Amino acid sequence: MTAFDVRDILKTVSGQPAETGERMAMPPAENLVPPRDRGPLSPVVLAGCVRAAEFAIIAVTGILVQRALLRGIIPLHGGYLAAIFGLAALNVAVLQVGGTYGVRAFRHFFAVGLRVVLGWSLVVLLAATVLFFVKMGDHYSRLWLGVFWAVGLALLLIERLTLSIIVSDQMRRGRFDRRTAVVGGGEPAEALIKALEWQQDSGIRIVGVFDDRTNGRSGDVVAGYPRLGTVSDLVTYARNTRLDLIVFTIPISAEARILQMLSKLWVLPIDIRLSAHASKLRLRPRSYSYLGSVPVLDLYDKPIADWDVVVKTLFDRVVGGLMLLAFSPIMLAVALAVKLTSRGPVFFRQKRYGFNNELIEVYKFRSMYVEQSDAGAAKLVTKGDPRVTPVGRFIRKTSLDELPQLFNVIKGDLSLVGPRPHALQAKAANTLYDQVVDGYFARHKVKPGLTGWAQINGWRGETDTSEKIQRRVEHDLYYIENWSVFFDLQILAMTPFALLKTENAY
Repeated sequence: MTAFDVRDILKTVSGQPAETGERMAMPPAENLVPPRDRGPLSPVVLAGCVRAAEFAIIAVTGILVQRALLRGIIPLHGGYLAAIFGLAALNVAVLQVGGTYGVRAFRHFFAVGLRVVLGWSLVVLLAATVLFFVKMGDHYSRLWLGVFWAVGLALLLIERLTLSIIVSDQMRRGRFDRRTAVVGGGEPAEALIKALEWQQDSGIRIVGVFDDRTNGRSGDVVAGYPRLGTVSDLVTYARNTRLDLIVFTIPISAEARILQMLSKLWVLPIDIRLSAHASKLRLRPRSYSYLGSVPVLDLYDKPIADWDVVVKTLFDRVVGGLMLLAFSPIMLAVALAVKLTSRGPVFFRQKRYGFNNELIEVYKFRSMYVEQSDAGAAKLVTKGDPRVTPVGRFIRKTSLDELPQLFNVIKGDLSLVGPRPHALQAKAANTLYDQVVDGYFARHKVKPGLTGWAQINGWRGETDTSEKIQRRVEHDLYYIENWSVFFDLQILAMTPFALLKTENAY
């Protein structure tokens, strides 16, 4: 295991090294939480970027070599372009079959470099053979093909050498590690931990063990890792530090115990797996996913991961920026109206829950008299509320007061589409939202949004009854479970029509 290790913290906390099997009084999990770090680099995204980069390297090289050698002699016609792009695509396919697109392969230059040499050489040799047998050799310059092979190979090797240096450095920093918590103790947990540690490049970095059992059946140290607390402590831990994976080592037969723990953990935006390492139940290989070579059963997945994160982030930043430009005249007019009709600042800032219950500061146009503003939303706005200014009443009905949240989208605190962020003290029927709806915080498994599935289905505005917040949460969870870019586009397209229904907006 690399980088941060809970056992290193134990030395600091207790003043003594933590030996395997040693029993000691463990500090609570929240005392062992390291500062929140950047998220892990996605091997899936990295591999996709390398494929695209190598396709581009070969394609650009082929074009530049053709122009350098044959300018004024043979034009860069469609035949050359087809050959160049075909060779680039075939090279990526051959290197994929050769197993060169993975974090381990990116790290080891010399072993994988030979495969790159053989792969690219095979592609060019195959192209030359095809041209010979179809009698099209005279249509392409042999000098061009030879120089194309040599320059392309040199650039691929330089790119792979640079990549190996960068990836090795990032691996030493732990940027590819999946910070993992083990749930359950005893021999099954110890067997799983040893199996994962035996695989040096598994990418799993165990932070500790969590177990609800306190009757001596679960030790304070399991395979050298501390028991940090109960499953409830694990929820707190995951809210305060980066955690990417939870693995249950509890037997499948302990169904009631697993369900009880899952009822607490499913609200987290974290992959949850059930270890099948020591299970006697044998399913078909396709039924398992693997942590290295350790088989596990998938219980919950992050709703948005890998390329989905990239696509949604780009969508938010690009479309959000265009919307900010498009609505800037309206925002300027609203700002002037707010400033000229009541004293106080134009913008109202309010703390709300964001992704994984992180506190974010959301911007709005001020719609209340400044001395009556309610930053905590202890009292929801109702029809005819005297705290709301005349201008505020209009911009709240039309949702123009929400437009400054486009700045939150650009910053990355909000998404264009997602569950609406609620104020910290927001209530339904005088009861906090999370006390009204079981699993309320599951809506924070994705970034909150400027608009959402609940809003376009009429569940916006006042929540004076428990049913209204329950229906809103139901729609939010449906969105999370069915997210796609097309779903986001559908919601954005329907939002203007939903805003025409203002009966619940005060």
